[in-house]
Amino acid sequence: MTKPSSGILILFVLLLLGCAKKPNLYTSDEIMQEFRPNYFDFNYLSARGRIVLEEANGKITKGTINLRARKDSVIWFSMTPGLGLEAMRGLITPDKIRIKDRLNGEDLNMNFEEMRDRFGLQLSLQLIQNILYANVPEEFSYRDRLIRIGRYFELTQAREGFRFHSRVNTGHGKVSELTGNALDNSGTLLASYPTFENINNQPFPNKMLLKITFNSEEGAQHTIIHLDLTRIEYQDDPLSFPFQF
Repeated sequence: MTKPSSGILILFVLLLLGCAKKPNLYTSDEIMQEFRPNYFDFNYLSARGRIVLEEANGKITKGTINLRARKDSVIWFSMTPGLGLEAMRGLITPDKIRIKDRLNGEDLNMNFEEMRDRFGLQLSLQLIQNILYANVPEEFSYRDRLIRIGRYFELTQAREGFRFHSRVNTGHGKVSELTGNALDNSGTLLASYPTFENINNQPFPNKMLLKITFNSEEGAQHTIIHLDLTRIEYQDDPLSFPFQF
């Protein structure tokens, strides 16, 4: 049981603003009225696409990924490098993360508290779900800092020892770029979403670049995941989520 670099998660160097624009100043009430983040709503979701996984040791794996999800309940994935043999399968539920990693011969079976204590990552099913769907990472409230710069809202949120900064597009209300870091510098999270497509009349990120940095016994580790989803389907009929070690 080792690094969660094996399978999931989760990112990219943030795009520079270029010519900086002066932020529009709002009162708290005006911000609340204008800022309407868009959360992807669904019952069941399935997706298929290409994945490139860059591990901390320099190993690069390319293949096909299948994703299935039930809202607020489970995220399931299976990765196949190209010869028809499954290399990795994972299951994320409200209580834990489980990954069968045939690629590296390592398995992961931890609850989120163990993940935080071992790797310095403050994760949850809700947070991982929001990252995959380009949602604002945490529910917006008056304790958060929000300004508007051009076509984007800049949102800063601090929760349970972790700080998130989101650039939210004013047009569709989805996160375009996300960065998060543990306040004790034990882990970081980056995400970039260059394109979206319409799924059931909702914007969904069909391409994303994810990166996580975390602590391990070998020191700081980095994992980068490139996702290009070519088939995304909203479903009302139940899906299966097969998994076993």
